Amino acid sequence: MDSIGRYLKRTRETRAMSVEELARATRIPVSSIEKIEADHFDDLPGEVFVRGFLKAYAQAVSIDGSDIIARYTASRRVAIVTPLPVTSPVQAAREGQGRRFGVAIALVLLLILFTLAISIVLKPRGRDIPHELSGLEPQVTGTHDMQPTPQV
Repeated sequence: MDSIGRYLKRTRETRAMSVEELARATRIPVSSIEKIEADHFDDLPGEVFVRGFLKAYAQAVSIDGSDIIARYTASRRVAIVTPLPVTSPVQAAREGQGRRFGVAIALVLLLILFTLAISIVLKPRGRDIPHELSGLEPQVTGTHDMQPTPQV
């Protein structure tokens, strides 16, 4: 079985395409096409670029790109590793501060609500009701408040 590079080169030559024509059609640099056809994948920029180049090359010469990628992966035995998210100590400290700040705000709001509820419950009744509605006689504190009664 041919290597991927030889297979792609043979397919390109069968289609009577030059390397320059393929480079124009795929926008892959000529040097990268030559490296692909020589199976020098380690000299290419990275795995993402290699896979993209292989798909574009395969599409330009009218072959199945997924088959080429599968053959490439099998030949390279490259394990696809998903990097784990890393949190820095500074980021972890900021998250801790944010949580503490949120708890502090919640406690202040609860204290305000508690104070409001206590003031409503313990508010003395009747002092803020107008005298006309309270049913109580107004208290006379001195004689200057009293008006003389007219005599008829």
